[in-house]
Amino acid sequence: MAVIEWHRVGMSAVAQSALGAGLSVSGSDRYHDSGEALPVLGQLGRAGVTLYPQDGSGVRAGTDAVVVSTAIEAGNPDVLAAAASGVPVVHRSVLLAKLVEGRSCLAVAGTCGKSTVTGMAGWILEQAGLDPTVVNGAPVANWQSESDVGNVRIGGELWVIEADESDRSLLNYEPLHAVITNMSADHFDLEETRRVFEAFRTRVCGRCIGALDGSPYLDGVSPEVGAGGSRFEFRGETFRLALPGAHNVENALHAVMLCELAGVSVAQSAAALATFRGIHRRLEVAARVDGITVIDDYAHNPAKIAAALAAVQPFAGRLVAVWRPHGYGPLRSMLDGLAAAFGVLSGGRHRVLLLPVYDAGGTADRSIGSEALASRLAAGGVDVACVADYAAVRQALRESALTAGDAVLVMGARDPGLPSLARSCLDGSRRRR
Repeated sequence: MAVIEWHRVGMSAVAQSALGAGLSVSGSDRYHDSGEALPVLGQLGRAGVTLYPQDGSGVRAGTDAVVVSTAIEAGNPDVLAAAASGVPVVHRSVLLAKLVEGRSCLAVAGTCGKSTVTGMAGWILEQAGLDPTVVNGAPVANWQSESDVGNVRIGGELWVIEADESDRSLLNYEPLHAVITNMSADHFDLEETRRVFEAFRTRVCGRCIGALDGSPYLDGVSPEVGAGGSRFEFRGETFRLALPGAHNVENALHAVMLCELAGVSVAQSAAALATFRGIHRRLEVAARVDGITVIDDYAHNPAKIAAALAAVQPFAGRLVAVWRPHGYGPLRSMLDGLAAAFGVLSGGRHRVLLLPVYDAGGTADRSIGSEALASRLAAGGVDVACVADYAAVRQALRESALTAGDAVLVMGARDPGLPSLARSCLDGSRRRR
């Protein structure tokens, strides 16, 4: 079996799941071809994945399927080689649905928070002794290491999976129970988003809690939220989270309710979440340099950006937000929402740096760019600048005269170089601590 584009976290997750099921897995990645040593490629290689050039040579006799994500173009050499050889090309969610078939599956869907809730639920179930198999859209810090990607845990017959709505692939699953965290316009407008989630709910065999459920279990929870985490009471138990932001309290409650459906008590969930260290690139502290904190976050739509800013801004003397749009279409469709989300930084105290749109190739309409958002923000009183590349980000930060107590928040999806930027954006002029 060949699977392509390993640097995409969803693809690396399904690859590891296939390995765990005893399948032979190979694949290709354009970053591997260009000589960029992304950590995930080395981790997958050590796990048993064979890497080939992305020129079709990996699609060999005996290949059962070429597995792709929605981001893979029809003209990709591996896809063309599969077509020429009569090898089926299947979406990654189809393979994952096959792997889950016949097992007890808990699915986490929603516009925002899916990866965090999936990771929290998996950690709770592990700590409760239920030995779950977890397939997540992002690495869990508790499982992440130099040798392990951390977005998959191979366990028993109870599975927890992240179900993605962006390409409607969540409709390939028939979970035992599910949670829909929330709904907002992202890949679709709000009306279409609701239709997708309502269709997903009809495929859930048991309970589907959350955004479509109307359950009031979030009512009456008054969290104490600080820079280093939060504390709250729920059903007579005290919860302490090391994750900042009120949105993570909501994520925790979704995970607790989902795990309760699997037989885990609220007390067990509280004990487990006290040791949960978070999700890669979800308000992850990437560096602390001379008292300045650099935070890395996957935020790429207005709701996620607003949540990240709300979690960081109140505790930063001055905040510089660095953001890279992850596509031309999303930037165009979300322009109003993005302007409103970043608008909270108006007044001149804080600053926004906008990188160019991440261009993955293909036939995208490139008639809009980061300058369109910058114009909106400037008109609203936000100190904003467009920067050409990572070097320009570092130069702009040097010129921003940041001091102890200030923060840099690096945000964006798809671009695999953003975590490295977050770790190094203050290098060269300050002392790392």
